[in-house]
Amino acid sequence: MTIAERLARLRAQIRHHEERYYVHDAPEITDAEFDGLMRELAALEATHPEHQDPSSPTARVGGRPAEGFETVSHLAPMLSLDNAYSAEELHEFHGRVCRGLEIPEDSPVDYVAELKIDGLSIALTYEDGRLVRAATRGDGVRGEDVTQNVRVIRTVPLLLRDPPAGSVEIRGEVYLPRAAFQKMNDEREQAEEPAFANPRNAAAGAIRTLDPAAVASRGLRAFTYQVLTRAGAPPVAATHADTLERLTAWGCPVERHWRRCRGIAAVAEFCETWREQRHGLPFDTDGVVIKVDELPLRDRLGATAKFPRWATAFKFPAEQARTRLIRIDVNVGRTGAVTPFAVLEPVRLSGTTVQLATLHNEQEVARRDVRNGDLVIVEKGGEIIPKVIGPVLSERPADSVPWVMPQTCPACGSALVKPEDEVVWRCENASCPARLRRGLMHFAARRAMDIEGLGESLADQLVGSGLVRDYADLYRLDVEALANLERMGQKSATNLVAAIDTSRRNEIWRLLHAVGIRHVGEGGARALANGFGSIPGIRQAPVEVLGAVPDVGPVMARSVRSFLDEPRNAALFDRLAAAGVRMEDDTPRPAGPGPLAGRTYVITGTLGAMSREAATEALQALGAKVSGSVSKKTSGLIAGAEPGSKLEKATAAGVPILDEAAFLALIMRTSS
Repeated sequence: MTIAERLARLRAQIRHHEERYYVHDAPEITDAEFDGLMRELAALEATHPEHQDPSSPTARVGGRPAEGFETVSHLAPMLSLDNAYSAEELHEFHGRVCRGLEIPEDSPVDYVAELKIDGLSIALTYEDGRLVRAATRGDGVRGEDVTQNVRVIRTVPLLLRDPPAGSVEIRGEVYLPRAAFQKMNDEREQAEEPAFANPRNAAAGAIRTLDPAAVASRGLRAFTYQVLTRAGAPPVAATHADTLERLTAWGCPVERHWRRCRGIAAVAEFCETWREQRHGLPFDTDGVVIKVDELPLRDRLGATAKFPRWATAFKFPAEQARTRLIRIDVNVGRTGAVTPFAVLEPVRLSGTTVQLATLHNEQEVARRDVRNGDLVIVEKGGEIIPKVIGPVLSERPADSVPWVMPQTCPACGSALVKPEDEVVWRCENASCPARLRRGLMHFAARRAMDIEGLGESLADQLVGSGLVRDYADLYRLDVEALANLERMGQKSATNLVAAIDTSRRNEIWRLLHAVGIRHVGEGGARALANGFGSIPGIRQAPVEVLGAVPDVGPVMARSVRSFLDEPRNAALFDRLAAAGVRMEDDTPRPAGPGPLAGRTYVITGTLGAMSREAATEALQALGAKVSGSVSKKTSGLIAGAEPGSKLEKATAAGVPILDEAAFLALIMRTSS
């Protein structure tokens, strides 16, 4: 077998197994076997770059973050759907269809009923079976080009199976499964960011993330349901049911519970069936889409300026329940945000038992005027997150009093503070036990102090046992103390102590990121480390000096100063230093701006001598900025193998083009 034949076979095998796993939820091989196929393919492609294929399964990787999305036009307008909320309104829709077709209103019409996926509409353009563009709905006429982000969604085929010739536009919905939605909100909670209200908002937020690598980690999925062809080209099918079958044959994901219904009564029965059954689905659905099956009839019915006359959406009513609000408690997050939540008498809602509900902040509690002991109405936002709609005032106890936000942290007793321009109260004590439980996970994370083996269960044990009262206590742990903890053992304890010891020598930006200073992420921590070179230098700097550091600014500067001015945080850094944690970087900082300061470069294609990440770091070390898109301000485009559309844009804009040899010469010349 030749290399080309082996590559073709591997790609076909992997596409098949991706479809079985991601589209049909019916894998035929183990994860390890699948990973083995991917590794073999990646290795062959790396050693035989002449056989690179942009539709290869290995192309599902995130490139560098973009600076924005281009706007593109749709093949035809992406219209909204009119809504129906009852069986009566479904019959009214049927009557309008019959009148539009000039047939008696008791005539049976063939419809297709599909579950309405609560996600983000998407238009996928394929040329001779290859995915060339993906765009959001936008205003219905023009949307945002999110091709690079959609390419990392595993259910979206990069290459259709037995594809049609020419161009087709496949429309569908990008959505977030419930499990992935919960995981995303858990991560946002850990980062002290507001939770998404429903999977639709989460999917939209994910697909519009400027970093495709971040999109790839979100677990987005997609379903497809429509095919458009260009003017003059024949349709791919005569009915909607045949279209769904054709999409399935091409390897596109189609939600499998659709049904061809003879007459509107069958449609109403389908809707009623799924009113309850939907709660058992792994994704969110808020209704049923009903479409006339025969495509020629759709052409006769046409559309208004907003809606197609041949389709409607039956919407399920939001489910609510009454229960007693036992009390309002507060939760302390990793960065000290103190947020109220409702403790409820257990109540069944949307197929699950609800006992807790978010109340967001002090102002939200006051706006809804919910109090301890109230009978309240609760609802699941997007079928997922329980929320308190409001009290039943007629049932309010006579001795009820408004809820008051506590002024001290319930976990450590520190005074809570609330900046004038914010709505959230905070505990500023980094060693607060409630903060510490969550903070230890962040402190040990790969992009922070990188302490392998410190998981959630162990963090709870360390804080609960009193072995760790602040981050500095980690560096005083010994094997004997750790080995006595549940599910640890001698070997695990030895490995953890070694990992903790290794982290003492980390660069100082990791420590700045790890301790959980609000507004200081990895980028801010690197900026502070580059600006001062030592923790003592940062601790002594006035807020004005902190804010003058490039990429820091006044908001981050005030947050850093407030954190360091808290006596217990200052003592924490003293204890970390005493434990041998590095407080000053060894790498000498440049006395002035680098030789490439003021220049902006864009990297495209594949470099042979180094990764794009290494190339970016090399440019940044010399003072240059690296952007994800070409503009008039671009100083040069560094073009590797298969550079793509950025090369065309740079050429058209007159931007200097550097091949890899010229780029390496630039780095060598300016570094010497």
